[in-house]
Amino acid sequence: MPWIPVATLEELENGRKVVEVAGEKTPILILIAGDEVFAISDICTHDQNPLSDGPVEGEFIKCTRHGARFNLRTGKATLPAPRPVKAYKAKLEGGQVWLEV
Repeated sequence: MPWIPVATLEELENGRKVVEVAGEKTPILILIAGDEVFAISDICTHDQNPLSDGPVEGEFIKCTRHGARFNLRTGKATLPAPRPVKAYKAKLEGGQVWLEV
C-alpha cells in the first residue's frame, strides 16, 4: 500500500484537518492527539454527522449529534453507531502527515 502526503503540520487547525483522498468514499479526518497522528473516516455511521467537530476523550472521538464514540486507532464504534468507521495508518515525518491508502 502506498503512503501519500495529505497535509502539513501547519495546515492542521487546532490539530485537525479534513481531507479528500482520491479513491476513498468519505472525507478523512486527520487528528493530532498527544504526540500521535490519527486518521479516520469523518462520517458517523449512525447518522452521517461529521466527526471532525467532536471532542476527543482519550483514544476516542465522540459524535456531537447522538454520542456515539469511535476509537481513533481502530475505528471501532459504540452505540448508537451500528458500524465502525474506517481507520487509516498515519504518520508524521518532517512536518508532513502521510496516510497509507
